Amino acid sequence: MTGSGTIQLVYEHPGCATSSAWAKVPREPDAADKPELIARIKRMLKEQDAVLVSHYYVHPDLQDLAEATGGIVSDSLDMANFGHKHPAKTIVVAGVRFMGETAKILNPEKRVLMPDLEAECSLDLGCPADEFAAFCDAHPDRTVVVYANTSAAVKARADWMVTSSIALPVVKHLMEQGRKILWAPDRHLGGYVQEQSGADMLLWQGSCIVHDEYKAKELIELKAKHPRAKVLVHPESPRAVVRLADVVGSTTQLIKAAQQLDAKEFIVATDNGILHKMRALCPDKLFLEAPTAGVGATCTSCSHCPWMAMNGLINLAEVLQTGRNEIHVDPAIIPRAVQPIRRMLDFAKQINLPTRGIGNA
Repeated sequence: MTGSGTIQLVYEHPGCATSSAWAKVPREPDAADKPELIARIKRMLKEQDAVLVSHYYVHPDLQDLAEATGGIVSDSLDMANFGHKHPAKTIVVAGVRFMGETAKILNPEKRVLMPDLEAECSLDLGCPADEFAAFCDAHPDRTVVVYANTSAAVKARADWMVTSSIALPVVKHLMEQGRKILWAPDRHLGGYVQEQSGADMLLWQGSCIVHDEYKAKELIELKAKHPRAKVLVHPESPRAVVRLADVVGSTTQLIKAAQQLDAKEFIVATDNGILHKMRALCPDKLFLEAPTAGVGATCTSCSHCPWMAMNGLINLAEVLQTGRNEIHVDPAIIPRAVQPIRRMLDFAKQINLPTRGIGNA
């Protein structure tokens, strides 16, 4: 047992190898070729009745292109919801695989493409569907709550899906009903929710390779050099880092905090892809990456996800040209996988939380 009566399962998985992902990061087009390439992508999006949805963590070129062509830059659930509401027949997802799957679950009638189907997520990879199902079967008395960063098959085994900004309200709601929680896959976000709610939670021991690398000691040292800086932290980060935060929240919540707080300097503990949007919205403010170096560092992330980095203009153009890299989800899974998502969306409406902006990492 750990604090507040919480049972915590130590369920370690081998670390995800990222070298192959970094090796697949597409080269950037030559500066002289980029305008023509972007123009060609815009033409193909229009010709194919396609909309580009990009995550905050992908290359700035893709973020800018999504917004310039009527798409969206957001977090994963908002990306899928936007594609659902948009009349386009094809959704092009610049992100990682579970985001493409979520878009397909919510839009089974649409074609969903991705620049690279091998763009994965350490949280997803660290929670195999068969092992997770066995874990759930071993604890039938618990309500299964999974984070958005999971496969369609894992979502299909869950009672609820949550994002980082709605996880705490959902768990408090279930706690009020006397429910015990089985949580997966991120141990840091799960631990944060348990600490804030006092809920009885059994935690799957997954983690994000980016957020897991942030170091409290080095963050304290950086804060000493920038004493007026506010610290913005995503709750997938280790507890010691979260406790140093001025604001803890999802990607959307951290961006809003950067806009709304009076501070002129910020230290940001989430994937550095988010800094593009923060700097665009707040050009008069300074944004610094939280440190990932220090004791225990593995240099697997360096504050940027290698799988997010696999999205680029060149492979985006190729997928539109060829039509390959289409996301397919087993039709038998979709009715079960959509239920925990819809349950979360319905709950968000009940508590008057806008569905736009409740996204995850």
